[in-house]
Amino acid sequence: MKKLLLCLLLLLTGAAFAQKPCEIDTNVSDSLGTYKSTKQQLIFERSFAGNVTNIFFALSSSNGILAVEAQFLQKSNEFIKANCFDAGSKIYLQLNNGKIVTLLYSGNDTCGTLIRDDKNGNNRIMGGTFLFSKENFEDLKTSPVTFMRVKFAGETIDYPFKTEFISELDKIKYQPENYFINYLKCLEN
Repeated sequence: MKKLLLCLLLLLTGAAFAQKPCEIDTNVSDSLGTYKSTKQQLIFERSFAGNVTNIFFALSSSNGILAVEAQFLQKSNEFIKANCFDAGSKIYLQLNNGKIVTLLYSGNDTCGTLIRDDKNGNNRIMGGTFLFSKENFEDLKTSPVTFMRVKFAGETIDYPFKTEFISELDKIKYQPENYFINYLKCLEN
């Protein structure tokens, strides 16, 4: 009996430490309502032939409306073609269980900003807010994301998710497949 209690205690302790902590970046309540967002996480990184693409996600809740704040960062010594968001832009998330979750863009048309750095490199930064519908995010709490498709204005680009990777940008280990499993709970309370 003592061994069974010890095993149960160890199991519960391990499960408690295995959960990701909620890192809230913004938490505001005022007369207009409430806004809460998680800290940005790198969910995609590709570096090939001098071209770098990084995609960051942060979850946000504005008066109970759940959204993904997506930021796309591209770096290259060559010219960077603009991919734009418009009213028809969407993010499709393919889950490990076979289901697809669609997020709808909710912002003004944008192609981001092109910035030259001090080494004459080109950097394009573009951000957008993508909304969940009430019924389409429940599966994200339990099933990993394996693939993301982004419908830009005029072009669709696919981004495979990795189980985990160590970023070249900041040398931190990220787990993009489990991003929603780990962080959706942070905005539900």
